[in-house]
This record gives sequence, structure tokens and C-alpha cells, in this order.
Amino acid sequence: MSNQHDYAEIQRSLAHSHALADPAEAHGQLTGALCALVPYRMEDWLAEILPEDSLANDTDPVLQTLYNATVAALSGADMDFDLLIPGDDCPIEERTQALTLWCTGFLYGLGTSAADPQRLPGELGEIVRDLTEITRADVDASDSKEANESALAELVEFVRVGVQLVFDELGPLREGHIPTGHVLH
Repeated sequence: MSNQHDYAEIQRSLAHSHALADPAEAHGQLTGALCALVPYRMEDWLAEILPEDSLANDTDPVLQTLYNATVAALSGADMDFDLLIPGDDCPIEERTQALTLWCTGFLYGLGTSAADPQRLPGELGEIVRDLTEITRADVDASDSKEANESALAELVEFVRVGVQLVFDELGPLREGHIPTGHVLH
């Protein structure tokens, strides 16, 4: 999904609206909340990431497109969800920082539900704990550029797949049916 969206264009839209988060963090927050809450409307997301005086303006079509694409990608059967982080043409430090901010935003968004993300059962809890660790990721100056690129690519793929799993597994919570034996808080 992030490949179809222009990170810089979304960054400009958020800056124009005086957003309280950068694109990666805002997208992570949106994704986490979509995993946890139904309905989670565009207006709910904008209320989280924009100052109150920005909310009176018409919805930015760039942000509306990002919202719609994120909902569609998470809900789709094709597993085509992707993180909104800068492309490979940006320095690895910038992409790594964006990944950490994306995970921070995701954990915040997920925490907006009644469930305690740190206490999700089984594999979901492990994914959330791993995402918490990824919020502290950094580029290893002692490794080669190729090793750092490979490590970042693996982390991005882990987060992408893990988030899709969290979304799928929390479906019953979003629908108000918690399967017997699942302790969510």
C-alpha cells in the first residue's frame, strides 16, 4: 500500500493541517485503531492526529485516500497491507526512524480499545511485545549497509504480517463477540 501512496505528499498534507504526528506515526495509529475498534471513522482518526482548529476544514483528499486504502488493505483477502514509511531512496536512518514511529503509533492506536495490548493472548501478545521492542530499533553503525538494509527489510515484513494477523485475530473483538477462553484485559 505505501508504494501506491506518496509519502512526501502525505507528509505535505499533514504539515499543511498542522498534524500532531508524522506520516508513519499517523498511519500506525490509524492501523492500530482499525485493528481494535469498529467503527473507527475518518473523523475519529483526524481528531487524534490534527489540532482541533484543523477539524473544521474539509477533509483532505490525500488523507481520505490513505484512510480508505488502509481499511481496504486490512480487510482484503490479498494480504496487500503495507506500512507507510519512506521509500528506499531515503536514507536508512530515516526509514528506520519512521518504522519505530509507525510501531509507536500502532501501539497507541491499538491501546485505544478496551483491551490491554500488552495482555493479548498467545501469539498476539508476542507480536505486540515485539512491536514494542521495534520502537527502539536503530541502525547498527558497525554493520555493513547491506546488513542494515536486510535487517530493516525483515523488520518491515515482520511488522506488516504481524499487523495483518492482529487485525484478523481481533475481528471477534471488533464485532463484539469474544471467543470463549480469550482474556483480553
